[in-house]
Amino acid sequence: MASVTFKEKPITLLGNEVKAGDSAPDFKVLANDLSEVTLEDTKGTVRILTSVPSLDTGVCDQEIRRFNEEASSLDNVKVLTVSMDLPFAQKRWCAAAGVENVQTLSDHRDLSFGKAYGVAIEELRLLTRAVFVVDSNNKVTYVEYVSEATSHPDYEAALEAAKSAN
Repeated sequence: MASVTFKEKPITLLGNEVKAGDSAPDFKVLANDLSEVTLEDTKGTVRILTSVPSLDTGVCDQEIRRFNEEASSLDNVKVLTVSMDLPFAQKRWCAAAGVENVQTLSDHRDLSFGKAYGVAIEELRLLTRAVFVVDSNNKVTYVEYVSEATSHPDYEAALEAAKSAN
């Protein structure tokens, strides 16, 4: 598994580490309206899948705003951000932040995404910060498990990977 820290303390990640070249694991999470969302719901598009500890933290807030801004200029790319925040809180945060190009999804019910992508933090029942790019054929083309969960991901590398995926 990826070696990750949270506030400089080692954490245990549950689930399977995903690598570039793997078939993207399916998952079942909740949208802000409580409907279920799976990987298959976005098949045929390139996806940037991000996981964050909570929308209500500074780095997560900045990350989602950045991907929201970048998403408006990406063709055939969907940005999905998964956290353990409740769907109601995600909806409220998106409305207050003006986020319209990123779909926020909640993994609070089953840790389905967290375990499928190896981002569930055992000690905190949160998701660590990670970015996955999945092409239109459900192949993972880019992976970043951010080594310190409170740090920013490599935005440029993820965006470049999304632009070159098909």
